[in-house]
Amino acid sequence: MRRKTTAVPAAAPLALLDGGRDHVIGLFRVVVGFLFACHGAATLFDVLGGPHGGRVPDAGQWPSWWAAVIQLAGGLLVAAGLGTRTAAVVCSGSMAYAYFVVHQPEGLFPIENGGEPSALFCWAFLLIAALGPGRWSLDALRTGARGNGKPHEALTP
Repeated sequence: MRRKTTAVPAAAPLALLDGGRDHVIGLFRVVVGFLFACHGAATLFDVLGGPHGGRVPDAGQWPSWWAAVIQLAGGLLVAAGLGTRTAAVVCSGSMAYAYFVVHQPEGLFPIENGGEPSALFCWAFLLIAALGPGRWSLDALRTGARGNGKPHEALTP
């Protein structure tokens, strides 16, 4: 007995991905922010394996201490989705600074100079700043509480 098969439209998998867009953007934002905050906590408080530079910087020490504060505070803000775009731009800029000042003089490409994390965080935060926090964020709750009461949609299909 032959089984009747129906053709699945080629666009069906893409439609499935589009349907999960808000979830993926929210998860991406939370994960990137959390990982960034972990770097800041490790540097400031000598936890989670400690700072990558070897020792905890003194309070106010340029640029290590300030970078760690940006990582911790900015990462937490991005993960929570609060002031997301502004925090993401600051985080992206701090990683661009880290890449060009610390890593790039050691070699042209990130694979040569150990700057992959800086480059990836820089571009990930720039993407978050461009896309916005998504529906699942504190920014969306704040915006949705005002005006028409509908949840804010940072992206439209």
